[in-house]
Amino acid sequence: MPKKPKKPGGTPATVALTAAGTAFTVHTYDHDPASPSYGEEAAQALGVSPDRVFKTLVADVDGELTVAIVPVAGQLDLKALAAAVGAKRATMADPAAAERTTGYVRGGISPLGQRKPLRTVLDASASLHPTICVSAGRRGLEVELAPADLAALTSAVLAPIGRA
Repeated sequence: MPKKPKKPGGTPATVALTAAGTAFTVHTYDHDPASPSYGEEAAQALGVSPDRVFKTLVADVDGELTVAIVPVAGQLDLKALAAAVGAKRATMADPAAAERTTGYVRGGISPLGQRKPLRTVLDASASLHPTICVSAGRRGLEVELAPADLAALTSAVLAPIGRA
């Protein structure tokens, strides 16, 4: 009986990046469950400026779950997010709905390799950097890649959705 081919290892995010042939670097760190901010913890642990580490947030935009990717150093501007996709109103999504829809746990939601790909908006500040870091699909795991590659793989709209 022939052997089944091995499935590629990693998270759905790293599998998606590998399958797309995208250049990326994986960074790991020891996650502290008591940390008040997953993103700031990642920036500090990796020795990367917080304006280059981006958090993945899920919002409810006029009834449609939408991914917002913003620097961990700032916050998501919900009005700007709604405007970026031509909607009227945005609120933060129910965490359980975000986890169920993306297939990831809170604090480890990646914009890549989601169970159900969602409409995505990437903060325009990402284009100021040659590479940025986003969650690779679990706490303590980040991927570093070019913002243009992230935008292409997620079909993201670039818009100023973050605020300091």
